[in-house]
Amino acid sequence: MSSTLVRRTVTVIVVAIVLVAATLFAARIPHTISIFVIAAFIAFGAHPLVKQLERFMPRPAGIAIVYAGLLGLMLLLALVIVPVGYGQILVLVQNAPQYIQAGQNLVVDAEHTIRNVFGNRVALPSYAQIETAVGDQVRSLMVETLTQFGAIVVGVVGALVVGTSALILSVFFLLQAREVRDGILAFVPPGRRLRAAALVHELAEVFGHYVAGQALLCTIVGVAVWVLLAPFHFQFALLVGLVCGIGYAIPFVGMLVAQILAALLAVPQGTGMVVWVTVAIFVVGRIGDNLLVPKIMAESLGVSPITVMFAVFAGGELFGVPGLLLGIPAAALLRVLFRYFVQPYVVRMQTQSLVTHVDTADGVHIDVRRDADAGDPSVPETVVVTVAPTTAGEG
Repeated sequence: MSSTLVRRTVTVIVVAIVLVAATLFAARIPHTISIFVIAAFIAFGAHPLVKQLERFMPRPAGIAIVYAGLLGLMLLLALVIVPVGYGQILVLVQNAPQYIQAGQNLVVDAEHTIRNVFGNRVALPSYAQIETAVGDQVRSLMVETLTQFGAIVVGVVGALVVGTSALILSVFFLLQAREVRDGILAFVPPGRRLRAAALVHELAEVFGHYVAGQALLCTIVGVAVWVLLAPFHFQFALLVGLVCGIGYAIPFVGMLVAQILAALLAVPQGTGMVVWVTVAIFVVGRIGDNLLVPKIMAESLGVSPITVMFAVFAGGELFGVPGLLLGIPAAALLRVLFRYFVQPYVVRMQTQSLVTHVDTADGVHIDVRRDADAGDPSVPETVVVTVAPTTAGEG
């Protein structure tokens, strides 16, 4: 066994042991890991704005401006949106009897319709049985909620502490971004650091643009829905706008659920309001998908629609809601890794195969040149090989 093979085998074993030990250690500190992950998300989202401001001012000043705007939005959320949203939730609770009555009427009408069509050939539960079953479920849900009220309060307080800590930590991530990058590159052999630096830079750009772009898209969609519904005196305009803004972060599924929920909330205000709410959310969603997403997200991600659909559904099936949210950036990151590691290997194998299968009876002339873009560290270095039979007189 050669020394090179032994060295590589030992390296692989050591890396595997380190990864397993790091995973086991991370499993014992989930709250700390949560704070660092959320801080990384915030830092990635703020990075594109800081980078733009860094052209005109020092980096700390750009970070201060970005976080001042972020704190201003949080203050607006606390002073305006939360009270109004809370008031609309109280209105929803007050209208609960109307929703219950509408649900009862719907169940009765559906039962009569099915019995008129199928007669007694289909065994259906009676309305009293449905009411009893639903009542038992609601009663048990209320009892469980009251029992878990203390845990819910503690969870909310804990979430606030985690969010605040992550926000503060994200500032240090941005201030020390270069030091963090240099620390990662220190583990890379010197001959490969330039290529590794380009890879780290591109991964950070892709993920940062996704987080910032997704936050911008959700904000635009939520505000647009609220602006369209509020002038028509829809009672839950702000609440539905918040739901649509959050739901838009989950591709394909989020806006559909938000649209159904909004239509149900509009039932007490009549059929006209249901139609307008449905149409308004549908139009905003289509404008976001067809106009905003290509402008904001396509250039930074470069992932095809088919890949997006596969990533979203596979991520949701594997990891639930986090998988739905992170499926698209994960696909974009895998695309970058494929271009850096797999694609050069495939090109090299194809080139070797081409050289091997050329008829060398008359000899070959090989012209080797570097690609013109190889000087850019963000582009993987490629070698273009031109193979042609030699002509008479060539050595």
